[in-house]
Amino acid sequence: MLVAAAVCPCPPLLVPDVAAGAAPELDAARAACTDALGVLAASRPDLLVVVGPAEQSGRGPHPEGTRGSFRGFGVDLAVALGLGAGVPGHGVADRELPPSLAVAAWLLERTGWSDAPVEGLGVGEPLEAERCIQVGRDIVGRAARVALLVMGDASACRTLKAPGYLDERAVEFDAEVARALGAADVPALKALDAELAYELKVSGRAPWQVLAGAAEDAGLGGALLYDDAPYGVGYLVAAWS
Repeated sequence: MLVAAAVCPCPPLLVPDVAAGAAPELDAARAACTDALGVLAASRPDLLVVVGPAEQSGRGPHPEGTRGSFRGFGVDLAVALGLGAGVPGHGVADRELPPSLAVAAWLLERTGWSDAPVEGLGVGEPLEAERCIQVGRDIVGRAARVALLVMGDASACRTLKAPGYLDERAVEFDAEVARALGAADVPALKALDAELAYELKVSGRAPWQVLAGAAEDAGLGGALLYDDAPYGVGYLVAAWS
């Protein structure tokens, strides 16, 4: 059963060492993520599953202790997923965490997560809605009390300088996602337009639909904690409990 969920953005810029001089611009987003993770801890889960977008090499499960880094972003900073980071025999994997899960691992380390075992799951942008929803249903069968940390960004087309340039459809799309996440509106998340999300360079669509599948019968309420687009990319933070 899903007992809580936190939704956070996944730009490496969320990590101050990566953002460097621009770090203060995301202080409010970091604070909101901390609050959302606090909701997860308060739910006393038996298992925390971190779901985030991933390229081909990073898709699929990532066991507790899997390591990641931000070297690809010019920073010699390593992270590990969950409690397994310091446990003998953990932390050895044939691949690193994808960037979205590395950001999640950094958030968990930053907030001192020690409340439950952690597992990661990288999902691909092309994953169809029904498959995402089924993945979410499968996740909540893993333990009696499951919490989700769902990583992903909204559109990357909010301004002329955004990574995807300006697309006038982006504001409306992001507003609907923000509303759905804030209201824990499962049907609305299930109904997100995958093709439009792809055109708007939305990285969070598949993870949000995994959340929708996991939350079908949970009866959770939602709260939107952060909604902004400081770099022309929509960053959203929400908590469900």
